Amino acid sequence: MSAVTPPRPRTPRWTELWLLVLALGIGVYAYAQVGLATTGSLPANIVGYSAGMAGLAIAVHIVLRIRAPYADPVMLPVATALNGIGLAMIYRLDYAYVQRGAQSGFAPRQFVWTLVGVGMALAVLWFLRDHRTLRRYSYTAMIAGLALIVLPLVPGLGARINGAQIWIRIGSFASFQPAELGKIALAIFFAGYLVTHRDNLALAGPRFLRGHLPRGRDLGPILLAWAVSIAVMVFERDLGTSLLFFGLFVAMLYVATERLSWVLLGMGMFAGGAVAAATLFPHVQARFDVWLHPLESEIYNRSPGGSFQLVQGLFGLANGGLMGTGWGQGHPYLVPFANSDFIITSLGEELGLTGLLAILTLYLILAERGLRTAIAVRDGFGKLLACGLAFVIALQCFVVVGGLARVIPLTGLTMPFLAYGGSSLLANWIIVALLLRISDGARRPAPLGSPAGPAAPAVDREPIAVGPGAPERAGDEDGGAPAPREGADSPTEIVRPS
Repeated sequence: MSAVTPPRPRTPRWTELWLLVLALGIGVYAYAQVGLATTGSLPANIVGYSAGMAGLAIAVHIVLRIRAPYADPVMLPVATALNGIGLAMIYRLDYAYVQRGAQSGFAPRQFVWTLVGVGMALAVLWFLRDHRTLRRYSYTAMIAGLALIVLPLVPGLGARINGAQIWIRIGSFASFQPAELGKIALAIFFAGYLVTHRDNLALAGPRFLRGHLPRGRDLGPILLAWAVSIAVMVFERDLGTSLLFFGLFVAMLYVATERLSWVLLGMGMFAGGAVAAATLFPHVQARFDVWLHPLESEIYNRSPGGSFQLVQGLFGLANGGLMGTGWGQGHPYLVPFANSDFIITSLGEELGLTGLLAILTLYLILAERGLRTAIAVRDGFGKLLACGLAFVIALQCFVVVGGLARVIPLTGLTMPFLAYGGSSLLANWIIVALLLRISDGARRPAPLGSPAGPAAPAVDREPIAVGPGAPERAGDEDGGAPAPREGADSPTEIVRPS
């Protein structure tokens, strides 16, 4: 009797293709509506714009079919839709700036950065065959990430714009933010470090109530992260990057250890550092004044560092109401930096609360798919990396929208994919590519005859029992968990050859 060849599992690429058609339709429709509302006719370049966006999306789709056929089918359409909506709003603001004799031409530059970002995503998907190879470069990623964060402080290279020194000058690119790429490098380092040391961080140390307090020697990583985040806030005058960097580390630390004590410790350290910085440094105090007292005349009219921008953004959101004024029918150009820092208020005015909630739902879907990937992937490094990258997107959205709604102080961060800015767009397309690569490994059926089997569950080391009544194990002299072997993880971590 001849052996029956098992049927090849179906890939989700056709689902992705249909969702891409819908995502492209949203972006092209928004672009067309802006032209009809502002000039009474379709934009002159709508055919080229539509073909360009469709070509970029189809290129990524084809590469996924070849290199990552089992990757998540939702992430790419969501990122494409958000990118298209952002381009439409930037084009709408360009028209308003031209009418008023202000600087314009942001939409063509954003489209070029879209080309660069998608090109980098294609490179990641094509050349990175297995996400676990990144674990070999954990400490290299740490050095690169810290270097990128402090790069704007280098004399002659850094540029201070609107009070913050988070940009560098490279030729004509005077507004590139290296910290956007730094957060990806640090996520790789955190994942590699924590997957190796998670037992010591989770189980070693004296017991307190129902948990464990961290040992002094294990406090080193969180103290370093806290010190760097406070240094960024003080020397670069950038509260947003500081919060994003430290929040990423604490979130990944919690996922690795499942210890709430680390989260409480991290939140307490950052809150204490922020309060101290607000007391000692005027530029940080100004952010808190704008947050707490935006309608006071002294703060509203203060220049620089006043609340005029925030208040105008709130007025724009109020003008949009439930359904919005419609594409091209509002006055978002009255808010400074309406196409970058305040693009959410621009969209909220012209699309209303309904449209804004739909956009935020897209971000929620993107973060949820990233976290689902983290749950499904079999190796610990992939779990932590996917969780960290998804959390970065979610935290950045919360920080931006929370600042504009006065839930927290303004930070200067921009919305992923929507806001004008090449460095942010480039970094977020790389994040999507990494999540797609990890999701391919998570959804790919295990080969027949492998130790994991065709439907292996997630494999990780079992928790080590410590404390009274626990079996004796060889470990540290203070009762800590034994240090894991460098590079050890689940038996399913076999890196596919390139």
